[in-house]
Amino acid sequence: MFLLVYVDDILITGNDNKAIFDLLQQLHIRFTMKHLGTANQFLGIHIKSLSDKYFLSQSAYALSLLQQTNLSNCNSLANPSFMKQPTQISADNTLPDATTYRSITGALQYLTITRPDIAHAVNTLSQHMHAPEQIHLYLLKRLLRYIKGTINYGLPIIKSSLTLRTFSDADWAGDPVTRKSTSGFCTFLGESIVSWIVKKQTTVSRSSTESEYRALAAATADTIWLK
Repeated sequence: MFLLVYVDDILITGNDNKAIFDLLQQLHIRFTMKHLGTANQFLGIHIKSLSDKYFLSQSAYALSLLQQTNLSNCNSLANPSFMKQPTQISADNTLPDATTYRSITGALQYLTITRPDIAHAVNTLSQHMHAPEQIHLYLLKRLLRYIKGTINYGLPIIKSSLTLRTFSDADWAGDPVTRKSTSGFCTFLGESIVSWIVKKQTTVSRSSTESEYRALAAATADTIWLK
């Protein structure tokens, strides 16, 4: 049995329904609580139960971010970032100041709980919280337009094997200022992704091979810990 507590929200799961029922009875005796039945919403994460899997999503949360930035009716994009930085960026008032940038970028970090596909883009935006420039506002708006087109994306939890598989990659010298690389890796337990990390490397790699090995070493350490 697993008991997950966050302030006054509690989620209980396990493989023994009677034991769960007995625990709920004991909790009701000691505390003022409300039993909401089978979980379908927890901390803003929608839990959809299907015959062969669970599907976790934050579509309502993502939609609220689009509404805050007046982008709920914007045109969507197929990619959350770009490989080549544009030479000219038109100024607009959709994301007018640094406070808005910090607020929305911080909120996007919570969205990555069920959206590994935006982890790299959010990591890039988070590196400029102290002094965002127009290019960073442009990147943020681009990411929000991608989210608009993928509003129903989420995280499937599938019953499968207990085999751990990890994939790693590195963006060599991706930071144009420090020339540091960014490591990225994700781990699957069977068919379900259970861990993913995007992090700038602490030192400058002098070759793409070196940056790849640094990412692989970090991924290996994380996989051993998970195992």
